[in-house]
Amino acid sequence: MTDRSRNGHGKLEVVRASVQQLPVVANLLELYAHDFSEFHDVKPGEDGRFGYKNLALYWSDAGRHPFLVRLGGVLAGLVLVKQGSEVSGNPHAWDLAEFFVLRGFRRHGIGTRIAMDVWRKLPGLWEVRVMQKNDPACQFWRHAVSAFAGDSASCSHFEKNGERWLLFSFETSRPLAAVIPPIG
Repeated sequence: MTDRSRNGHGKLEVVRASVQQLPVVANLLELYAHDFSEFHDVKPGEDGRFGYKNLALYWSDAGRHPFLVRLGGVLAGLVLVKQGSEVSGNPHAWDLAEFFVLRGFRRHGIGTRIAMDVWRKLPGLWEVRVMQKNDPACQFWRHAVSAFAGDSASCSHFEKNGERWLLFSFETSRPLAAVIPPIG
């Protein structure tokens, strides 16, 4: 086990995952699914793994982008982005499909910095979906989106498969001069 810097110090890197790193992304998605199972009815298969349908598309579809996150050189999370909204149907909107920060790196402002970095990398219309019953995530995304987009962001509610969701929408352009909050 690698000792992690819990105080948040170190260089933050959000880089596109190579196809050779697909197994690393898949492993992190297992941890993400385990965490998410507290709020959503996901269950592991007979092999003990949750799996992630269509993960390979993130390396073959030009509208999908897999990112790995490192802090001080240590693996700290992942972000999966795809083009095309599952809510509004806008084929050009960026959808923050999955966002995961390892527990040891949470609550230090790192997640907000990761989100802002990804939003800067891919300018355009963004949609961020979050389940309403996942209160910690709702609080996080309210803060992160507000810190990044301010009053230009909107928040709406929708229901899908009996679940209530929040949808944050905003637009980025290049370059965007949002303030990066300090870690600590």
